[in-house]
Amino acid sequence: MNRSGKLDGLVTLRARDRLGDALFRRVAGPHGPENRTRIHDTPGPRWFAPDEPIRRVHGDASMFVGGLSALLLQSLHPRAMAAVAAHSGYRGDPWGRLQRTSTFLAFTTFGTAEDAQRAVDHVRAVHARVRGRTPDGEPYRADDPHLLEWVHIAEVDSFLRAYRQYGAAPLAADECDAYVAAAARVGRALGVFSPPLTTGELAERIDGYRPELRGTEEARAATRFLMLRPPLPWPARVPYAMLAAASAALLPPWAREPLGLPLLPRAEHWCVRPAGAAVTGTIRWAMRRPPPDPGG
Repeated sequence: MNRSGKLDGLVTLRARDRLGDALFRRVAGPHGPENRTRIHDTPGPRWFAPDEPIRRVHGDASMFVGGLSALLLQSLHPRAMAAVAAHSGYRGDPWGRLQRTSTFLAFTTFGTAEDAQRAVDHVRAVHARVRGRTPDGEPYRADDPHLLEWVHIAEVDSFLRAYRQYGAAPLAADECDAYVAAAARVGRALGVFSPPLTTGELAERIDGYRPELRGTEEARAATRFLMLRPPLPWPARVPYAMLAAASAALLPPWAREPLGLPLLPRAEHWCVRPAGAAVTGTIRWAMRRPPPDPGG
């Protein structure tokens, strides 16, 4: 390679590193570097083996789309949405909420069994303190197994949908079932009584919740905030808009209208999906790191 080519390559690597570091800081928070070291470098047994599909899904850039889509889907349950609106701080500190969620997923998916259980225990302790009433006066509590199951299945369905649409490599049908079964381990640890173990069971369970779901004013307000008013500098809003559109397009058609989201099949096919693939591909490129140098 000539000198010009080497220089161009160096500039590209530096740009990738800057973008990757900025994304990592947003998602992982101020303790991200030390958490990453603890998660990946601490010896000990893990809940999931390195070759399990849950590691492939949760470690992929498609989680950026899947996580946002999960928030939209979860908001359709009035009691779950009321708890989020009153206790999560998603408006005042949306990045803090994202960082807590991503840290939990990292520890339970990739960390030691001891650290995974510690992360679960912390979340359960927080849930035990969350109580309240919806605007209609209906009581809720965050440790209600029925609500926990809705949050769990909405996440699992959204993460899997996102990976199947935008993931780095395809999952076979049995690998999709294996993902759902692995995620069930985390769900049970959090207090879900009998989480689904296959994609078929997952679809049936979501259908079972549909009579309880509706687009409350709180859910629509959260949708407007997530889709139209992200707390981001202007240069970041274009790629975020691409992510947001891709996340909305992942929702089941029946979930769109209650949230005020249009169903535009042609636009989604020709514009939204390519844009979603482009932005997830860029995130994957930016956050990829070269393997360690065996020579030190």
